[in-house]
Amino acid sequence: MNFDLVPDRKGMVWDLLLYIPTVVALASIAAGFWYDDDHNMGYLFFFLTCFFFIAGFNRVFKTRLMLLPSAPISLKVTDENLGLVQRNGTQVNLVKNLRYFPDYSGKTFGISGLDGAGKQQQFVFHKGQFPTPEKFDSIQTYFKAHLNKK
Repeated sequence: MNFDLVPDRKGMVWDLLLYIPTVVALASIAAGFWYDDDHNMGYLFFFLTCFFFIAGFNRVFKTRLMLLPSAPISLKVTDENLGLVQRNGTQVNLVKNLRYFPDYSGKTFGISGLDGAGKQQQFVFHKGQFPTPEKFDSIQTYFKAHLNKK
């Protein structure tokens, strides 16, 4: 089975509505603590600001818009392995310890496994990245049936 992924613009809007106010609020709190001479709390909230900024940036630009070089743009699922083509043209084949991680809402899932070099890789996919909801459901059905068997 082959799946070409598309940018998830609707999901991107939701992520921006989540991360932008969070980062602004954390930065404001950090500045408030800093100028109130509570530098330890200022450092803590500045760290949280940076953490949420990096997490939001990665989520929007890698998983939603697929603009970063390591973002997967295509999936090739076979019985032996899972192949992912990244934006930079590199193909990653997950060949061992494949694991499927569904979320409770059914709108996102994660895949992890070892590539041919033995390096642990993990990827997150959103429902909006698949051209149709049926394709998203079909790949989840396949992963549920073939992965995580003990």
